[in-house]
Amino acid sequence: MSYDVDLNFIFRLPTKILFGPGTAKEVGMEVDELKGTKALIVTDRDLVKTDLVNFVRNALGTRCVGIFSDVTPDTGVHIINAGSEYGRSLGADILVSVGGGSAIDTAKGMAICLTKGGKLEDHAGLNMLGSPLIPHIVIPTTAGTGSEVTYAAVIKDHEQKRKLLFADNFLIPNIAILDPSMTTGMPKSLTAATGMDALCHCIEAIPSMQREPITDGLAFHGIRLIREFLPRAVQNGEDIVARGQMLIAATLGGAAFSNAQLGLVHALAHCVGAAFGVPHGVANSILLPHCILYNLDACPDLYARIAEAMGKEVRGMDPLKAAEQAAIAIWEFTRALGLPQTLREVNVEEAGLVQCANEALMDGTIVYNPKPVFDPDEVLKIYQNAF
Repeated sequence: MSYDVDLNFIFRLPTKILFGPGTAKEVGMEVDELKGTKALIVTDRDLVKTDLVNFVRNALGTRCVGIFSDVTPDTGVHIINAGSEYGRSLGADILVSVGGGSAIDTAKGMAICLTKGGKLEDHAGLNMLGSPLIPHIVIPTTAGTGSEVTYAAVIKDHEQKRKLLFADNFLIPNIAILDPSMTTGMPKSLTAATGMDALCHCIEAIPSMQREPITDGLAFHGIRLIREFLPRAVQNGEDIVARGQMLIAATLGGAAFSNAQLGLVHALAHCVGAAFGVPHGVANSILLPHCILYNLDACPDLYARIAEAMGKEVRGMDPLKAAEQAAIAIWEFTRALGLPQTLREVNVEEAGLVQCANEALMDGTIVYNPKPVFDPDEVLKIYQNAF
């Protein structure tokens, strides 16, 4: 795999990572290490009813001053503002998010407001923070978003039906506790969808315009882990080894794309997710092979290597045919996982795809796509192929 001889890059991964079954019980010691005294747990309406949140609260002991549990899928600006007000009323000086991407992103948004003051809307934009935020510890209960090590938060403006991107290195969580026992209760469908989100992160990081050797190493290893362990985790949710390896794969994907960036798949997925409520991992899963086919001629060698990582034998094949095997591998993989194959299946309305195509061109991820995209008609065609 070749790189430009004059390649310069910066790789950043400041998050401390604890891994292993039972490590969530150490959250209290990690709060102490970060000099926190008043920890606020941020979680969602379903998880708060489970033993997982109680376990974390008990592990925090007297350090826990409250639980904010109003997080919903596709967390919104209004939810973060409400959580921030609650945190201020408690004097919270550290956040512990327990959950998937929505809980983690909610805590990231709350960290902005609790540190900088005001409402989340006051701080919109990229690299606008300028200084560190209050500490944030993440305990993921899904294996997909990689948000435990990323610099971004995607927040939905429910009134405008659009997703807002907040990106800044000061948003990167301080500590991630990867405890596979916290993920064993995930339903099969959620396990599959979040796992495909992680796979998409790994695959999009590889042909990105900002790829480099470290991110390639992380991403390719992530692909191989997901190929082996996601089917196991879907088949048997109590498989602690598979759950653990999927947590690692999701973190690898997050670290890879935080540095290499993403591309066309996420630009398109963000738009149909905002407009039609398609879960992010499902949208990525459906759109990924179609975007691979669109990008094939820009970097067939990289997609051929991705096909190999997905278990395809491509040696001796025509370069474009070898690259095409990456898309075929994704279709076969997602069908075996029982995931939807078309946008029609997830209630996307064909009439709304024109607007989605126009909005996708304004998504920040599209600029890193290996093949430049400027024509909304080209994006529309991808959507129609996936429909």
